[in-house]
Amino acid sequence: MAYPLDDYIDAVAKALRLPVEDAWKPAVRANLDVTLRMARSVDEFPLPDEIEPASIYAA
Repeated sequence: MAYPLDDYIDAVAKALRLPVEDAWKPAVRANLDVTLRMARSVDEFPLPDEIEPASIYAA
């Protein structure tokens, strides 16, 4: 069964010259799915145009 993220995983692995075994794909797919859901929630958070960036903190 082909999953929508498999083509993306294959393309990124090839671009990074990173070997990804077929047995690893379910775990890679699951982690990528969670990462994309978190990114979507950040991207959908409404911010007003007049908002200022946070100050830079240096320890």
